[in-house]
Amino acid sequence: MKTGNIFNWSVVVALAGFLFGFDTVVISGADQTLQELWGTSALFHGTVVMSMALWGTVIGAIFGGIPTDKLGRKKTLFWIGVLYTVSAVGSAVVSDPYLFSFFRFIGGLGVGASTVAAPTYISEIAPASRRGRLVALYQFNLVFGILMAFISNYLISQAGLGDDAWRWMIGMEAFPAFVYTLLTFGVPNSPRWLAIYKGDEAEANRILTIINKESDEPTSLAQILEDTDKAERKESIFDAKYKFPLLLAFLIAFFNQVSGINAFLYYAPRLFKEAGLEESSALLSSIGIGITNLIFTMLGLILIDRLGRKTLMYIGSVGYIFSLSMVAVSFFLGLKGMAVPGFLFVFIASHAIGQGAIIWVFISEIFPNHLRASGQSFGSSTHWVLAALITMFMPRVLTAVSNPGYVFVFFAVMMVFQLLFVWKTMPETKGISLEKLEEILTRKEKANINA
Repeated sequence: MKTGNIFNWSVVVALAGFLFGFDTVVISGADQTLQELWGTSALFHGTVVMSMALWGTVIGAIFGGIPTDKLGRKKTLFWIGVLYTVSAVGSAVVSDPYLFSFFRFIGGLGVGASTVAAPTYISEIAPASRRGRLVALYQFNLVFGILMAFISNYLISQAGLGDDAWRWMIGMEAFPAFVYTLLTFGVPNSPRWLAIYKGDEAEANRILTIINKESDEPTSLAQILEDTDKAERKESIFDAKYKFPLLLAFLIAFFNQVSGINAFLYYAPRLFKEAGLEESSALLSSIGIGITNLIFTMLGLILIDRLGRKTLMYIGSVGYIFSLSMVAVSFFLGLKGMAVPGFLFVFIASHAIGQGAIIWVFISEIFPNHLRASGQSFGSSTHWVLAALITMFMPRVLTAVSNPGYVFVFFAVMMVFQLLFVWKTMPETKGISLEKLEEILTRKEKANINA
């Protein structure tokens, strides 16, 4: 199997995922420090300081399809890098919660837009046989960014920087963000975007020629244009013919967040302290979470085009139910030490090999070419609205409930419903061209792809 241009372009674009992961988790190391520094209530801290980036992410995801279609995938990715860089520098130098939240909001815009533009771009240049693992590079970089944020936070916390340690934690993101912004100049435009939105068939064909040299299933410009010519340009993802892919995008994103993954990643050190670990041990355990996440994401990346999307979702769902149930039991029984972190490691592994590896791949596959960015935006928006709500209320919930175990019972029950969704509704998309998937899903020929 050849690699080369397609792989290199995919890696560069997927680095947006590294910044996504780093930006999302880096604040966990400054969580309690910032609340104490600014003397804010649990509600204000959760709603404004901790969640403002997520509300930026929601806005970025909702409207990210617009620049992705109008400016193009490549230019949108460049401006995402700019947003990350400005956010990291601004958040690190301010001295009040309002300006801090403003700059975190800007970074959130970049996160949300990246979950639209990056998977859309990679899915449009990838051969069907490798599309799963190439798009999953975005998720791999995401969890690598999470791990680097945990390691960075731990090392900075041990560096004796005193009251300014949180500034270094938050500001560290500016370095990879700047490098990524420069690298985006080296990737070409998506040939499908060029053909459909710009009408530049010559450039689209030139890039397709390069891509087809590395593909076992060449795609012709005629195939892309034939599919698009049939579609009314005023179509919306909310048209009746697209209700099945719309339902799939909503459910995959909904279940991703009601697993509790973002709530846990944001508040990992706090949850570990609830389980009886010292602060330094809690931060160190967070690094263990990052390593587990990375290893099992790599495994998911290897298996996604071999076993398929559904099989990995089955594995992840069962792992979710077991691990979340055992975390709840551990809290109810008052088990201390490594009991809670141990089961949370299983939870992270289950997420990484299942939902983590699948979500951005799956959403990028199920919508037609001319609506892919809009569909990706809808799925990402659903994901991030729920992430923002859960993260916003998590400090309040942890304070209100008599035992954190009740929170994990809720997440476990939700994962039972996810298992039913995978069994009854989710189609298998492995190895099928984007154009063929459009034909199958819009005609709801689910029997052809559920085998």
